[in-house]
Amino acid sequence: MTIDAELLDILACPKCKGKLSLNAEATGIVCASCRLVYPIRDDIPVMLIDEAESL
Repeated sequence: MTIDAELLDILACPKCKGKLSLNAEATGIVCASCRLVYPIRDDIPVMLIDEAESL
C-alpha cells in the first residue's frame, strides 16, 4: 500500500513547510526545496527532520 494522494496533499515539509511528493520507489516522501527524503515505514510517513535523508 502506498500513501494516499489526499494525505500527500495535506502533508508539508516539517523544515520549510513546502510541498512534498512521493519518490519513484514509493519508499519516501521528497521535499525538493530542502532536498530531503522522509522515509515511509509500515505505510506511515516518518516526518521527523532527524530521520530524513539527503538527496
